[in-house]
Amino acid sequence: MAAAKPRVSRLYRFARGRRFDRNPLRRATDRAETVVLAVLVAAFLIGTPFAALAAGAWTHGMAREVQLAQEASRHQVTAVVLAVAPPSTGMGVSFAWEVQARWRAPDGREVIRQVPVAAGTVAGQKVQVWTDNRTSDVTGAPLTDAQVAQQTMAAEAIGAVAAVGVLALAGVLARWRINKRRMNDWDADWHATGPRWTTRA
Repeated sequence: MAAAKPRVSRLYRFARGRRFDRNPLRRATDRAETVVLAVLVAAFLIGTPFAALAAGAWTHGMAREVQLAQEASRHQVTAVVLAVAPPSTGMGVSFAWEVQARWRAPDGREVIRQVPVAAGTVAGQKVQVWTDNRTSDVTGAPLTDAQVAQQTMAAEAIGAVAAVGVLALAGVLARWRINKRRMNDWDADWHATGPRWTTRA
């Protein structure tokens, strides 16, 4: 009964084919491929976290600037609704309607604008709305700290994915270049050794 051959994993074969040694069958292109692979792995381990942190820091700074600008230019006021909003459809769908409402601007002016309210809002009901300090137009609330954090985390994820994509593209291009050089070397070797193995009629 023949002895069972030890199973060799693909990872082991992959690593064995890319070692630095004095194997005469290993060509310069094989060693170059090993160097490229080592550089890409190092770039992934070092560059990907750096790219994620850099993208997150830049986005956090930008989001904080927007947040501070919005907080300085927007003001929350209590508006009195002047019209009745249509009632709910009763089908489990909540609509938002725009009706006229009145409030006092920070400078004391009385302002009447269309504001979004929930279905069924009645005249005389008070609602909280955010307004632009300069134009008194209705606007959205400033960015919250949670939204700034969400944008930062999203940017970190995008930065990491982008870094991986760049490294993958660099690896594909490098492998294509190395394979092209490898084929040229094989052709040159065949032209040099082929005539020794063949005979002419």
